[in-house]
Amino acid sequence: MTIHLRADRAVFRFSGPDAHKLLNDVVTGPIPAEGEVAAAWALLSPQGKILAEGLAGHAPDGIWVDVHQSVADDFFKRMKMYRLRAQAVIDDLRETHRVGFAQDEEPSGIRHTDRQGPLAMGWRTIAPVEETAGWVQNDDFYQTERISVGIAHQGNDYPANDAFAHDVGLDILEGIDFAKGCYVGQEVVSRMKHRGTARRRPVIVSGIVAPAGSAVSCGGRDAGTIGQVADGMAVAILRLDRITDPAAVTIDGRPVQLSLPVWAEYGFGDAVAED
Repeated sequence: MTIHLRADRAVFRFSGPDAHKLLNDVVTGPIPAEGEVAAAWALLSPQGKILAEGLAGHAPDGIWVDVHQSVADDFFKRMKMYRLRAQAVIDDLRETHRVGFAQDEEPSGIRHTDRQGPLAMGWRTIAPVEETAGWVQNDDFYQTERISVGIAHQGNDYPANDAFAHDVGLDILEGIDFAKGCYVGQEVVSRMKHRGTARRRPVIVSGIVAPAGSAVSCGGRDAGTIGQVADGMAVAILRLDRITDPAAVTIDGRPVQLSLPVWAEYGFGDAVAED
């Protein structure tokens, strides 16, 4: 079995009688109970911007989540603040555990389907550091896989407090539970859903000869920037209304190709409602 180390992910475990309620009351996603499949989620600011995001999966000893290393300290601090008097323990496992990705067969130990809505790319596995020596010690394969299907990741493609949940497609990828009650930033998420004010969406860009962060231009107007580049491809969070001619898009003056993820429910040139 081949497992690819995802060294940029930090691991936390939530346990105790109120662990599920704590997470479910604070983040966007449908936090799974025992026996349910893993789900995407995001922790938002009161203004609706993503502060952390990842996958949540249940295991016998708690709910396991992963976030990008760049936001791990802030995530831990905020979740301890939200815990208040809840009977929940938050374990910071950054020093003792690692996250990996497997695709060819289901791994043993702590593993969850790496699922984003209709997409099931493989498995997220979590293991103690001493058990990861045989893993492939880079995440090149994982990054290429998720970029090829248009999955944007915080830290790789956009910074903290920069994107709304709709901007990265969490409303389509089942990373937002629209049926549950309030959570931090819920009013903004609800307003964007009901008013149709999502102005940016993930787009797959290929044929890139430029670094991450380069601007995507169409007709002389910037539509957004590209994220991490792998094999000449990247996910860009773009203003769809500015992509009036997908065949005339450039980065640094060079033509590139755009395509929509297979899960997209939007199109190039889509107009957006005004707030």
